[in-house]
Amino acid sequence: MPNAHKIIVDADACPVKPEIVKAAAPFGVDVLMVASFDHRLAPVDGVEIVQVDRSDQSVDLYIVNRIAAGDVLVTQDFGLAALALGKKAIALSNRGQQYTDLTIDFLLDRRHEQAKQRRGGKHSKGPRPFTDEDRHFFLQSLTKVLRGLQEISES
Repeated sequence: MPNAHKIIVDADACPVKPEIVKAAAPFGVDVLMVASFDHRLAPVDGVEIVQVDRSDQSVDLYIVNRIAAGDVLVTQDFGLAALALGKKAIALSNRGQQYTDLTIDFLLDRRHEQAKQRRGGKHSKGPRPFTDEDRHFFLQSLTKVLRGLQEISES
């Protein structure tokens, strides 16, 4: 019996969309990919695709209004991850890091400090390039989360 949980993807700049589809299929978990019209997504079997307007927070607002406890969110947006955690969802980064109540405050604070430094003229290198190892680790992390949800729903 498939569980009622779903994977919701902040799909605008998500590099692991194929891995999400691959991981979801054996568990029978629905996938919802949300992107702005600036990021056209090709149809994929078993994936619901929603395109929203181009305004700054449209994707985030759409996701926050639909995510529920036990759903899995894939995003690199710390603010969106924090909102999902507040709704008792599970949040993963595109690199497979699971956001938790214990880590999200630190990540949000660090993002704020870095933004202040950029406004002050300091430039940073940005994130390191996305690698095949990152892709593999993400797939392992998502599979582990889905297996855990399956075990909970079966007990």
